[in-house]
Parts: sequence; structure tokens; C-alpha cells
Amino acid sequence: MSGDDVSRMLEQIEKDRVKFIRLQFTDILGNAKNVAIPAKQAEKALTEGISFDGSSIMGFARIEESDMVLKPDMSTYRILPWRPETMRVARFICDVYTPNGKPFEGDPRYILRKQVEAAAKMGFIFNTGPELEFFLFRQHDGKPSLEFQDVGGYFDLAPTDLAEDVRRDIVVALTDMGFDIEASHHEVAESQHEIDFKYGEALTTADNVITFKFATKTIALQQGLHASFMAKPIFGINGSGMHTNCSLSTMNGENAFFDPAAPLQLSETAMHFIAGLLKHVRAITRIANPTINSYKRLVPGYEAPVYIGWSASNRTALIRVPAPRGRSTRVELRSPDPTCNPYLAFAAMLAAGLDGIKNKLEPPKSADKNIFHMTPDERKKEGIDTLPGSLFESNQCLMEDPLICEILGKHVVENLNSIAEFECDSFRIAVTDWETKRYFSTY
Repeated sequence: MSGDDVSRMLEQIEKDRVKFIRLQFTDILGNAKNVAIPAKQAEKALTEGISFDGSSIMGFARIEESDMVLKPDMSTYRILPWRPETMRVARFICDVYTPNGKPFEGDPRYILRKQVEAAAKMGFIFNTGPELEFFLFRQHDGKPSLEFQDVGGYFDLAPTDLAEDVRRDIVVALTDMGFDIEASHHEVAESQHEIDFKYGEALTTADNVITFKFATKTIALQQGLHASFMAKPIFGINGSGMHTNCSLSTMNGENAFFDPAAPLQLSETAMHFIAGLLKHVRAITRIANPTINSYKRLVPGYEAPVYIGWSASNRTALIRVPAPRGRSTRVELRSPDPTCNPYLAFAAMLAAGLDGIKNKLEPPKSADKNIFHMTPDERKKEGIDTLPGSLFESNQCLMEDPLICEILGKHVVENLNSIAEFECDSFRIAVTDWETKRYFSTY
């Protein structure tokens, strides 16, 4: 960044009467982290960066190589609208560097940036449009409970949907932060909600996912509620997904997935991209569905996709091609959930799609029947496989996929593997409520 850019940014901070600045970044799990600095330290942050201890951040660095530097991305400057004007707070999303000035290979934002640059070399811009679902639960004595805030259903409104005001406040705050909100509504399950924002270039959209979750949790907390993006917080009802629409555009702004003369008006680029996603989706699942709980959502019967296939006509397929064409032509990967790290998830999806394009992969026949209603034999006959059924299985799939491991890098892959092994082992030896209810009185 130039000295003039820094000067203009400092002038804007002063004009906005900002008192404190939050420097945000994400750990390997996609959790937002931040350090707050007084506004008078803004020039140092923008020119030299702010040092922090990377050994204390999940998946970052060992204690003997822990020094890290945060460098703000000036395009991410935003005022936090829920903070009082008298003590105004702004934020920057930061890139993480090592002390020698090189990008930190374990920074999820850097990993996505590298894939975006790889796409640019092929003449493409990668756009994503995630749809995040979440639950609102009541709090008691400052602690979150599993008590629903409302008993509404899909597209319900007050008095059934008691969270209208909360959604409104979230939408207002996000709009103040530069989001282009497209829709806000109650989802299928009780106390489940969705707020959709406009698609955009993948790095910006990943930033927006982190901001969305951070803002939603903060505003819910202000109203005595707990916003949960957990994939499956309640047994027996729908879990929360993060269906992700994605498309490629050319450098002159044309949609690379649209071909009016092709079958289904889907270009060869689109078909190759779909084939690449399908080829690598079992490894992508480790990134897009990163918790033990994620696999409680990925089961038949609750609208979550579990069968590996694509279709332009039904929602039971893992990859769906929504009806709009022209500039709106896109493919929707329906398996991710909102616990994922969006930088890593988008990077893996893009790498898979580009692999399909580079190698001119062809997808299988479109699965246009309701896959949920097919018998196992029918699915086998159609060549429809299933997603991994557990974190252990999806982690194995990641370890066996050279491409996805390569784009994530050795540092991230080793840490993801360690996290999965620890989670799986912890879950294996835990005694759950189900076991107590099932066995305690009998044995």
C-alpha cells in the first residue's frame, strides 16, 4: 500500500472519530480472532503491522516460532454499528505474515488468495454466494440454553416468529457495514433463520461470512439470545447448512458457465467445473463439514444432501444448478455447513473446479430423480455414491486427495489431521446421554 493510501485511511479514521480499532483474522477452524488497538496506533498497524503470539492460536505456530504480524487490508475497514458513537470502534480484516515479511502459509485467507490468483491466471474470477442458516436460543443467567426463541416455521411471521426484530437489527447492522442483503426469513425448523447477502468475489465473500457470524452473534447476545451456527444442535429436526452458490466469470465480466447454445445452457467450463467438484467432494467434505457434529446433519431425511450427484432439476442432488441463466448461471454445492472455515472451503472448491477445467473432466449423467426415494440398488445402478459419514472418514478422504492437500499446504493439512484425530478420539471415549439412557438402567 502506498503512503497516500495510508494517509487517506488515517484521515478517514479521524473523520469517523474512531477511538479503537479491532484487527481481525481467523484461526484454522475459521473462528474470528482479534486484537484491539487505540486509534493512535493505526499508522503503525497500516505501515509496519502489529505483532502477536501465533503459538496461542489454533493451528498457527509452535512456541519456538510463534512471532506473527497482522497487516490490515484497508478495503475491509468498517465501523462496528452496534458500538456507541462516543467510543466508536472500527475493524480491519488482516493478513498474517511472518516477521521476515512473508505471508504465513497457515493463514486461511492467504490460502484462498493463492487459489483466486491461480484462477486469474486461467482468465477467471471466482464468485461465491453462501446461504447461512442459524438458530436463536434463549439465554438463562447469561448462559445459552437449548430453549427455542420461537416455534415458527418456513417463511412464518409474527406472532409465530418472535425473532423478527432480531433479524431486522442484524440486517440493519450488516447493511451499515456494507452488505447487500437480499432476503431475511424464518427457516424450516423452530427458531431457525436465514439471512442472505449478495454473491461476490470469493475472498470478499469469505470475509463477509466471518463478519456475518460475528455480527449475528453479537446482536443476538445484546437481546439476550444465543445465535448458534452449529450444524445440528437439536436431534430430530433440520440442521443448519451453508449452501454455496459458485460461478466463474471472465475478466471482461461474462459468466463463464453460460452458453445459450449448449444443453441446459451450461457451458463446457461449467460441466468441467461440476466434474471437478464431484471428483474431489469427499475430500472437500473434511473442510466444508469440519466437526463431529457436522455428520449428524449429513443424514437422509432432513433435506441435507448425502448422495454424490448433480442435477439441474431437483434439490436432492449434492450439486444443484439453479434455474436462472445468463449472468445468474451458477452451481450450488449443498453440503457445506456454517461451522466451516470459508477461506479453506472456498479454496478447496475452487481448486477442485479448476482441476476439472484443466483436465476437461466430464460429470456423470444428471441425477434427475428424487435420490432420497431411490433404493440402495437403484442408487448403485446409477453410480451414485455417498459423502463420508463421519469426520474420521472425511479426514481419511482428505489425506488421500493429493490436489486438495497440495493447495492447503503441509502446515494446514498436518494441523487439520491432528485436530480430526483428537476430536474423533475424544468423542470415542466420551460417555453420552444416549448411552446413559440406553444402557444405565438395563445393565
